[in-house]
Amino acid sequence: MNRTGVRGPWHRSRQLFDGNGHKQGTARRHLITGGAGFIGSHLAEALVSQGDKVVILDDLSTGLVENVEHLVDSGDVQLVEGTVFDAGLVNELMLLSDTCFHLASAVGVKLVLERPLDTTIRNVRGIDIVTEAAARHGTRLLFTSTSEVYGKQNGKALREDSDRTYGSVMKSRWGYATAKALGEMLILGYHQEQDAQGMVVRLFNTVGPRQRSTYGMVVPQLVSQALAGEDLTVYGDGNQGRAFTHVKDVVDALVRLIECDAAIGNVYNVGSSVEVTINDLAERVIERTQSSSRIRHVPYEEAYGEGFEELGCRRPDTSALRELTGWERQRGIDDAIDDIVASRQRSLAPVG
Repeated sequence: MNRTGVRGPWHRSRQLFDGNGHKQGTARRHLITGGAGFIGSHLAEALVSQGDKVVILDDLSTGLVENVEHLVDSGDVQLVEGTVFDAGLVNELMLLSDTCFHLASAVGVKLVLERPLDTTIRNVRGIDIVTEAAARHGTRLLFTSTSEVYGKQNGKALREDSDRTYGSVMKSRWGYATAKALGEMLILGYHQEQDAQGMVVRLFNTVGPRQRSTYGMVVPQLVSQALAGEDLTVYGDGNQGRAFTHVKDVVDALVRLIECDAAIGNVYNVGSSVEVTINDLAERVIERTQSSSRIRHVPYEEAYGEGFEELGCRRPDTSALRELTGWERQRGIDDAIDDIVASRQRSLAPVG
């Protein structure tokens, strides 16, 4: 694949939105950090499908070239192999962009627990450099945060202004939530003090094709085990609840928000309000793959070690997103499972 740099036909369109936040006719230029990853690659596809141009900045530490190779070959996407720690590169790319989706981040509980220092430093430095560059050039910035910023929860649906309850700093899992919360504060601070065009989204358990089980992502892991006829490993007692959202619904929300002036300076939950337990999830996977696999429960300490702490059941209140943009979830967890299964089967199919 021919990887191109940041020069060439790229230039910034200064007339991206009209006074009401509606799209202008000129093709837009978007920067996606971490765009070769799971969510980023689906986002790039959605932006290209509406006639826009995309530059992806990715160090390929967890993202994959094959996720976006078809887009690069089409000429609508440029893949720049680099890091968000390179302030000069970020500055150059930001200057050429109308909007930026900052997705570059550590991926998965397993990685966060195994490399807590690296995870914290990478998240904090990355958002600092990206946010400062976006503010300098007046680039509209969407920062993808996480539902983990809410901490330990076991109650009603979470609103964006809900209180947060964290565990001990001795538990390395909280470093990820803390770093993401700091990123949110930088976005809101730059908006308040410098009128920067930033917004925050908190993602709740996004799932779908291209998501990898390598870093402890539960749905692709269960699907892989079921297709292989192995026992499905469920951590803890399996009664912990999660609200899973199909990646295409998440991408729809991101695109709607970046186009909305009223979203600037605010925080929005993006996720499903339908909560399922991990036990129920495993049973659904077995049913939809027609697998003979069984469920095997594994203690948390055996799976993750001492740095792990369960967050409880958490699901979002997405009324703010819905009222602002008209967004509605279109797909359920069964759709996500089916799409992951189909994707895996295609990848295992013989060529020729």
